[in-house]
Amino acid sequence: MLRGAAAQAQALASGAVTSRQLTEATLDAVEDAQASLNATVAIFRERALADADAADARRERGEAGPLTGVPIAVKDDLAIAGEVTGWGSRAVTAVARQDSDYVRAVRDAGMVIVAKSTLPELAITGFTEPASTGPTRNPHHPDHTCGGSSGGSGALVGASAIGIASASDGAGSIRIPAACCGAVGFKPTNGHMPSSGGWHGLSTQRCITPTIADTALFLDTIGSFSASFTEAVGRDPEPLRIGLSFSGAAATRPAPIDPRVREALERTADRFRALGHEVIEVTIPYGLEAKAVTARYLGGIHASSKLVDDPALLEKRTKGIARLGGPFGGRAIAWSKRKGEQFGATVHDRVGVDVFLTPMMAGPPVTVGEWADQGPLGLILKMNAFYAYTAQWNHAGTPAVSMPAGRTDDGLPLAIQLIARQDDDARLMSLAAQLERA
Repeated sequence: MLRGAAAQAQALASGAVTSRQLTEATLDAVEDAQASLNATVAIFRERALADADAADARRERGEAGPLTGVPIAVKDDLAIAGEVTGWGSRAVTAVARQDSDYVRAVRDAGMVIVAKSTLPELAITGFTEPASTGPTRNPHHPDHTCGGSSGGSGALVGASAIGIASASDGAGSIRIPAACCGAVGFKPTNGHMPSSGGWHGLSTQRCITPTIADTALFLDTIGSFSASFTEAVGRDPEPLRIGLSFSGAAATRPAPIDPRVREALERTADRFRALGHEVIEVTIPYGLEAKAVTARYLGGIHASSKLVDDPALLEKRTKGIARLGGPFGGRAIAWSKRKGEQFGATVHDRVGVDVFLTPMMAGPPVTVGEWADQGPLGLILKMNAFYAYTAQWNHAGTPAVSMPAGRTDDGLPLAIQLIARQDDDARLMSLAAQLERA
């Protein structure tokens, strides 16, 4: 099967394949992957084939857009009319009356929704092991996590079962599963994608894809950005000043960086130097402004826990984490938002770089069940230490991308992260595409 939404779109446009043929192959691949990965909560075979036929008819009438007929999996945090938007929880039972704005935009583009993908309860954790469905596995090493919260989407894309899957990111939930599964995870500047804004503005919607070109095509089609990302992917950026940083932001202290992660970062820095960029080692000033993200994160979880149909059915761990967010009221949230905006608007200039190059996480993906015995506070601190490079960029509102950076000897994906200034998404796309080509 063709790998990636961009290649699939080209094949559809040329007539090399029909949407029905592509959708049938994708459905078969998703069903096969489900048996080993447990990455979906629903597969829509009959509806998807009908939508594929409609996409083919649309193309015959000359009404096709760039992604018409391309299959997509949708994370189960987005409403699809007639389906339960489960949020990885037994506590949510109501059937959605209408599509979310994101799903409506996907349908308007003519894409074909084939499945709903898994996530941890209320999208809280950086691993996908909800009690409602059980753990979702890493496609490259099933004993290890696929990441979270967009774990099912990352697993399906990493397994090459689908060319694109929706994902949302409130503290790393696009980038972490992409990193764990060997895919691309681009978090855009806040405010440009439909159905975004959860957790007091931390969360933004997007997708996980095999290549940066797939991401660019999707954002051009679905988002409200001023620049063309497809054009940006096709050109190299001007020489940039890139800040290589091993510093992380954690409530206690970041977990030690695995030597294999450090080597991947240094190898990436050398590639950028060979491409003509200046790379210097820097320390990112993660002071109070950056750490103020805690109020929005825990306060957002507390608020979302009140919106489920039956709070008594929430997992014990979720209830405990939600209680941690109880003290963060409106004034604390407003203060946190101001601090995040200040951090995002100034941090690159304070350090004197155009882009930061950082770890995605302290090591390769952890094993399934690694943190199962942790209480609410212990779990938050463990995740905060291991994923010490992600949530602050949601808080800052800056674009950030996770890019594959090789594998360990036993086949686990490694990744690096690039972070640009607010609204500098197109230049970040160009840089990521240049790295991908190199």
